[in-house]
Amino acid sequence: MHLGHTHDGPAAVSADARRPDGTRRALRVGLGGPVGSGKTATVAALCRALRAELSLAVVTNDIYTREDAEFLLREAVLPPERISAVETGACPHTAIRDDISANLEAVEDLEDTVGPLDLILVESGGDNLTATFSKGLVDAQIFVIDVAGGDDIPRKGGPGVTTADLLVVNKTDLAPYVGSDLARMSADAREQRAGLPVVFQSLRGGDGVADVAAWVRGRLAAWTA
Repeated sequence: MHLGHTHDGPAAVSADARRPDGTRRALRVGLGGPVGSGKTATVAALCRALRAELSLAVVTNDIYTREDAEFLLREAVLPPERISAVETGACPHTAIRDDISANLEAVEDLEDTVGPLDLILVESGGDNLTATFSKGLVDAQIFVIDVAGGDDIPRKGGPGVTTADLLVVNKTDLAPYVGSDLARMSADAREQRAGLPVVFQSLRGGDGVADVAAWVRGRLAAWTA
């Protein structure tokens, strides 16, 4: 059941900040990026980092399968009833940008069945550098790329790289093995993004998802203030 959303434009976000009963709805954060960049692993890590302090849920998008949702279920990052899968049946960007009705229904069903929720993570299926979320679906977007895709990706830009609220450069532990220059990627990313934040992360060591989790906490604090 939809809440009378307008699918595009910043006004849609503020207009729909509350549910029909007057309660504030969950903050919705979308995660997009190319195939294999580590979106699902980042979602799993965020769930582990935040589940003790926040009430959260996840919506995944795949073209014809429930593979990403099934990965999260196997990893037991959240109770099964807090993970919902959308099968887009077409290029993933269509369900997060063009016709968002299936994702809106999944988001709203989660709030109805397991709410009240603080946070809902909406993961797009793997797409290219042009994948962006409708402002009628999410309140903030994280775009995930990885060093194995080439250290020229930030320089090439594209809407995901240049306009996402947070850019995550993932799998930094692989840089020595694939010949990626992290300093170059950092400089290119910051030049393309005109002050928008960039996080470099490896989920296999160091602080893992800590910086992204801190960014999500900040967005949630602003959302509830």
